[in-house]
Amino acid sequence: MTSLTPGFKLACRTARILSVALMVGALLPGCGTPSASVRQEPKTASDATDADRRAAVRMELATAYFSRGQYETALDELKQALAIKPDLPDAVSLRSLIYAAMGDYVAAEEGFKRGLAVRQDADTLHNYGWFLCQRQRFAEASKQFEAALAIPTYRTPGRTWLAWGVCDARSGQMPNAHQHLLKAFEYEPGNPTVAVNLGEVLYRQGDYEKARFYARRVNNNQEQSNASSLWLELRIERRMGNTANMEDLAKQLRSKYPQAAETQALNSGRFDE
Repeated sequence: MTSLTPGFKLACRTARILSVALMVGALLPGCGTPSASVRQEPKTASDATDADRRAAVRMELATAYFSRGQYETALDELKQALAIKPDLPDAVSLRSLIYAAMGDYVAAEEGFKRGLAVRQDADTLHNYGWFLCQRQRFAEASKQFEAALAIPTYRTPGRTWLAWGVCDARSGQMPNAHQHLLKAFEYEPGNPTVAVNLGEVLYRQGDYEKARFYARRVNNNQEQSNASSLWLELRIERRMGNTANMEDLAKQLRSKYPQAAETQALNSGRFDE
């Protein structure tokens, strides 16, 4: 993997938690196909069976435990969900993510492949792509992201453009990362993760003015500002020779995030590893 500074990551979230956020899809049946003679009403939550609801609760618990790193408990909840509804949507994808987090990469990949053999689902394609990216199989990951985005009914393409852009950056393909993160920004202009990663890529490309625009877009919002965004803006100001701004950002970083990897890099003078 290309060497990355602490600021270049799936900014504002760990990869594990982002994967959870990106994979969860609908847990209830979709709309029925209208008959030529009788119009069928779309299915809603009230149409769900008791089994649907109980399985959905177990699935939500599994997702929550996974996001907190409690993998064995998440796997147990998932098994209970599948015992109730063996055909539960997203279960195969979540199980593979849990296996991957536990280090069982063979089981994780087999699960993704089995799920995709049954159904070419955009969420599963996305998650398989991110799994491959984490395994540094970048070309294969790109194919999965591309396949997910090609599905016309995909509801949240911005998350896949983001993951694809981050994956490109990790493999050192900055022009591709730039284009894919711009697409993510088109879909989710208010997402600080997109803004920081796009700013980081622009910084790596030497476009400091534009990089600063995206860094400040996040840092000007106290609810969004974090160690990654402050570190990015600090390094930009350093490159631009703005010592006063740099010192102010360093003070904020040390005060708010004394134990962060970004602060440790600052204290060691590791601005561009």
